[in-house]
Amino acid sequence: MLRVNGEITEAFNGTLDELLVLLNIRTSGVAVAIDGVVIPRSEWKDTPVPADGAVEIVTAAAGG
Repeated sequence: MLRVNGEITEAFNGTLDELLVLLNIRTSGVAVAIDGVVIPRSEWKDTPVPADGAVEIVTAAAGG
């Protein structure tokens, strides 16, 4: 059971980069962690998303 930002999603078989495209996530200013481990942007294309993992996608926001 894959969770993305705490929400259960349908099964996904692909890389982190592919997941972000599928979710229509703009990658500028984005950080992503799988099971609590931040994945460097340079590794997104080669990092498989585990079927039972937890993916957290965080977007930077301006302001204070």
